[in-house]
Amino acid sequence: MIFYLNQKQFIDTSKPLDISMSLRAASDNPRAWYVDAPRIEPVRANGFVGSVLEGGAVNFRDIYFNPHGHGTHTESYGHISEQIYSVNEVFDRYFFKASLLSVEPRVLDNGDRVIFADQLAPLLNSEFTEAVVIRTLPNYQTKLSANYSGTNPCYFDVGVVALLDQLQTKHFLVDTPSVDREEDNGELAFHHAFWNVPAAPIKDRSITELIFVADEIADGGYLLELQLAHFQNDASPSRPLLYAINEKKD
Repeated sequence: MIFYLNQKQFIDTSKPLDISMSLRAASDNPRAWYVDAPRIEPVRANGFVGSVLEGGAVNFRDIYFNPHGHGTHTESYGHISEQIYSVNEVFDRYFFKASLLSVEPRVLDNGDRVIFADQLAPLLNSEFTEAVVIRTLPNYQTKLSANYSGTNPCYFDVGVVALLDQLQTKHFLVDTPSVDREEDNGELAFHHAFWNVPAAPIKDRSITELIFVADEIADGGYLLELQLAHFQNDASPSRPLLYAINEKKD
């Protein structure tokens, strides 16, 4: 289906660009924060087995996973608040103008790989900053199967938040396990600054982590559809989709 954004621009909804990672019961499912691999298992109770392969009438499986540690997920300020605040409370719509940027982190003297605001600012088009999507370089395929625990992955300098504030960015999407350093003594500086916690929490902002943007998806402006499972939790598995914005020919 063709959907017109205005008189000149349109998207083709039959051509979504999926930048999420699937959840699978496998040891090479991407994971972080020292969680074990996800498990998907048939229910077995009172003679019932939830597996057609094993003779059951239907497939009826339990799924054990952690939304923060097992692939693409979107989180709310409830991730760092005393109050329970569902990520689904963040959204009253699900389409946003988004900028996709590819950035190679700087390597600090201590070996940390960090992305700074001055790297992002020249690449951003202010017309497409409701959401900002970051692909870190190099963009190895191993992101799709990595166990990030104990590896000190790339993270973002807290100064990036001031840039996002200036651009009125509501949704920040990254292909790292966290916007903050893996081990930071619980400071979570970026998370706190982004949501302005505890001073005056900004409740209509979200962070999406552990996306994967394939190389063939070019940097630039897109329409982002941010789909979430309707979990009443601070974070939910999510499926962000990008749509190319096309120009109507006269």
